[in-house]
Amino acid sequence: MTVRTRVLVVGAGPVGAVAAYRLAQAGIDVVLLEANAGCPEDMRASTFHAPTLGMMADLGVLAELEAIGLKAPVYQYRNRRTGNRIELDLGEIADATPHPYRLQCEQYKLARMLTERLAGHPHAEVRFQRRVIGIEQDATGVSVSAESPMAIERFRADYVIAADGANSTVRKWLEIEFDGFTYPERFLTLSTAYPIEDRIPGLALVNYVADAEEWCVLLKVPELWRILVPAADAEDDATLLADAKKNRVFAGLLGEDVDIETYHRTLYRVHQRVARNFRKGRVLLAGDSAHLNNPLGGFGMNSGIHDAWNLTGKLFEILLENASADPLLDRYERQRRAITTSFVQAQTISNKELLESSSVGEKTVQEQKLEALIADAEIRRAYLLRQAMITSLEDEAKIA
Repeated sequence: MTVRTRVLVVGAGPVGAVAAYRLAQAGIDVVLLEANAGCPEDMRASTFHAPTLGMMADLGVLAELEAIGLKAPVYQYRNRRTGNRIELDLGEIADATPHPYRLQCEQYKLARMLTERLAGHPHAEVRFQRRVIGIEQDATGVSVSAESPMAIERFRADYVIAADGANSTVRKWLEIEFDGFTYPERFLTLSTAYPIEDRIPGLALVNYVADAEEWCVLLKVPELWRILVPAADAEDDATLLADAKKNRVFAGLLGEDVDIETYHRTLYRVHQRVARNFRKGRVLLAGDSAHLNNPLGGFGMNSGIHDAWNLTGKLFEILLENASADPLLDRYERQRRAITTSFVQAQTISNKELLESSSVGEKTVQEQKLEALIADAEIRRAYLLRQAMITSLEDEAKIA
């Protein structure tokens, strides 16, 4: 038997879950497929920017999300060598957004919240442990085959949203090139409940620590501190995940040896890639299946959710108002691919280069640039609007 639905969403991460939930709330029948047995506890993304929080408010889930997150209006850039710090306050752009802060909350919590709501929704169905093994399309729809633990299941949809991550099976089936590069080093993420704030005076909830030898990102989520450092590719996994490496990271951060217990240790590759096409017929790519970037700035998950928001808005017009599909879906591709290339890719590359910058005297290149920015209110405001991803959505709207 073939399951019929208006939209099939592949991937139940935050991007796929937002797309499916928004469609269901609009009365559009949707099936959400996920290859795993549930929404994985992925610790990589944990920052929600102001425009994304506005979208969560529109979905009716912001209050619940804020109840399990931390509001971070201030973030810091620090010089590991000298201890110098520069603070930026998103409160300065409160006139541009009702959410002048970053919300620190792990991405999997949003995915789980929305999939739980979808499970009982009259216009939605969620099926876990479904791995896509085939996709074909014609002039009237898309046929998808998925492997379940017990059988091969078949689905027929008007449109398919591929939000199935960096290794997207759907993108591979469509033979869409994934242009870009992979960084030579990997990233190591550690998390701990140790009260780091008691050891580093004046620490913010979000901190970027510059050092040409080993930069660091230090973020607080409700129960844990998350530490991100580069990991030399020459070192094997066992060495990088061992206690000795963990101890060196924390000693460099705290200035002394402290035996700190970690909640998790994760190694992953980091890419800067953009799919050559975000659309092939009735199948649309969104999130990591369409673009990948390093995590500095917290743009990855947010830009993926912005993809989903843009695309579902177009599908509302097509499925609820009988608008012509091709012009709208072509515009989705133009808008989101352009923003991904001009903003997300460029800004994340720049953020990484600044953290790696060498010192000139006692100050890094990054510090010198930020001090100039702090001294100029107009430039500082533009920077905050850009880092909060408000500018990128304004630019998106201008693309015909």
